[in-house]
Amino acid sequence: MNSHICSMNLIERFHQQTSISKATIQRTLELLDAGNTIPFLARYRKEMTGGMDEVQLEQLRDEADLERKLEDRRVKILESLSELGFLNPELKAQVLACTNLSDLEDVYLPYKPKRKTRASAAKERGLEPLAKEIYAQHSMDVRLRARQFITKDVADIDDALQGARDIIAEWISEDKRVRDFLRLQFNRFALLKTKLKKGKEEEGIKFSDYFSFEQQLSRMPSHRLMAVLRAEETGIISISVAPDEEKTMLQLDRLIVRGKGTASDQVIQALSDSYKRLLQPSIESETLKLAKAAADEAAVKIFATNLRQLLMTAPLGDKRILAVDPGFRSGCKLVCLDEQGKLLHNETIYPHAPQGQDKQAMAKLSSLIETYKIDAVAIGNGTAGRETEQLIQRMHLPANLQVFVVSESGASIYSASPIARKEFPQYDVTVRGAVSIGRRLQDPLSELVKIDPKSVGVGQYQHDVDQSLLASRLDTVVVSCVNQVGVDLNVASSPLLQYVAGLGKSLADTIVDYRNEHGAFIERSDLLKVPRLGKKAFEQCAGFLRISNGNNPLDNSGVHPERYSVIEKMARDLKLKSADLVGMKDLKTKLDLSKYVKDDIGLPTLNDILDELEKPLRDPRKKSKIIQFDSSVRKPEDLIVGMVLQGIVTNITAFGAFVDVGVKQDGLVHVSEMADRFIKDPMEIVQLHQAVKVSVKEVDLARKRIAFSMKNIDQL
Repeated sequence: MNSHICSMNLIERFHQQTSISKATIQRTLELLDAGNTIPFLARYRKEMTGGMDEVQLEQLRDEADLERKLEDRRVKILESLSELGFLNPELKAQVLACTNLSDLEDVYLPYKPKRKTRASAAKERGLEPLAKEIYAQHSMDVRLRARQFITKDVADIDDALQGARDIIAEWISEDKRVRDFLRLQFNRFALLKTKLKKGKEEEGIKFSDYFSFEQQLSRMPSHRLMAVLRAEETGIISISVAPDEEKTMLQLDRLIVRGKGTASDQVIQALSDSYKRLLQPSIESETLKLAKAAADEAAVKIFATNLRQLLMTAPLGDKRILAVDPGFRSGCKLVCLDEQGKLLHNETIYPHAPQGQDKQAMAKLSSLIETYKIDAVAIGNGTAGRETEQLIQRMHLPANLQVFVVSESGASIYSASPIARKEFPQYDVTVRGAVSIGRRLQDPLSELVKIDPKSVGVGQYQHDVDQSLLASRLDTVVVSCVNQVGVDLNVASSPLLQYVAGLGKSLADTIVDYRNEHGAFIERSDLLKVPRLGKKAFEQCAGFLRISNGNNPLDNSGVHPERYSVIEKMARDLKLKSADLVGMKDLKTKLDLSKYVKDDIGLPTLNDILDELEKPLRDPRKKSKIIQFDSSVRKPEDLIVGMVLQGIVTNITAFGAFVDVGVKQDGLVHVSEMADRFIKDPMEIVQLHQAVKVSVKEVDLARKRIAFSMKNIDQL
């Protein structure tokens, strides 16, 4: 957005929230406006942004976008008011004073062109003067005055009064004082009530908790509201949202009605009609929309946190993998991958029923492990996953061979995708799915970026929330993770490269095409030879791309090329070469950083440079950990209340965490069962893919529900 559009209100508000100087906020808005990416600003422009982290930069960007939408709408409303002939200095001042879209629309509402209404029909019949006189609520004989408005279009006194009340009802519904008051009442006191639709008992059994339910909307947890809205969307229940009508009408009477004459009696009738026919449905819809938006935000936040933890799952690294996509009747698909994830071999074994060729399968597995010098086995956690794991554990495996169970979520979606078809045009979906399982173990981030984030098996109500909000937030998470880890320029796929700051799909495809034609990149500066990759894109992306075994060791670090000259000066001062500084310990004790401070580079950036030089290949992700399930527990029927088991957290929601203990059905640890103290947010206790110990609290086979507890258990 253009920086001049950002009002001082935004800068002042953000300054109050963060204590960052207004000048810095203004400068950061200008940097965002100039096309700088958030990862680049957070990492390489700390002096200019006041050290804002990605979260603050995203917040500032989002608030600036809202400001732009407000300004765009304000301009359109002013144009409309001018065209309609209503605009005057007082009304223009009201429009310009609005600080949010709701206030802006309220100011515009009385003048907004409408389709034909009961009020507009009454005005066409000449009843507006009568409505004005009645609404003034002076002492008058209303029926006598109404008689004077009888015409060929107004049948009688009652018809005239009805028309006047219709006009007054619309005026009341457009009164900003009334709408603000009702918003406050709905926000504070509205009850959400549900009612089962006739004949939907059996179809909606999973929503039985909400067949007849009510709760104050402001106190309803976001996940509960989402469940209620899903039940309504599927046609099981109907819902209503409103505060107590009697109390609300009493307060509206005090706001609108003056006196006790016949005119006031007409206004009371008009007010009742206005509330039931116009205001209550409008404010109910608005309130529910806002509550849904807040619930969406909460759900998307949980999803985004889960996705970040999933993408930052520890990679096994450059290891040779034997990946297994398990199955019963169709067999287990095997693939062997080299250290870079290249497919070396594939075939199918049939160790389980109905074929039951377990001995032949184990012989084949042993042969492949030896032939392809396999370092680790990756087993998909879907159908027959547990049985396949137990089969492999019965084998006499090499002592250094590791066996991992890997989530299959989204693998089938990847295997049928255009990306998979392009990678493996000669293989079917079963081979592609097994490859995906193996590569996830090598580097989860590089593989999972090929799948729509909504399909990776984490989150809550992802199909019910605002899809554009979800896509935007999840895309932001993927971008953040990819740039935090860094990308090997010479082996990265196009789907991974497209998330590097400053690139995108088109440039990522072009980079891969250039690499395929010209061979590996030797230096970061070679990127400038790629068609359509200009200086701005290079500035944004270069620091996040790595080149191993290139001409310049600095190209395999997180130091931006624009700072190589600073490192060269440091090296000269130490009478060394730049390459000698890479991996050198205690550099900070050997250099006086103040000597290198300039207008465009300060101590924050200089400290980052030294951190990168000391540990140029550091990976923010932790090491992989093997989780062992209890071999005596294979299915829900094997669970016994009180049994303590080891499991892994597979998903986190607002109300708890789901844990896999190896029985093909995850169980819930409700937030109330996570600790012996009050827990508001499950993420205070657990993270995705965390190994935990749980006790079995309840097993409901009929409803397919398992409940676990973490109370009074020493965790791993």
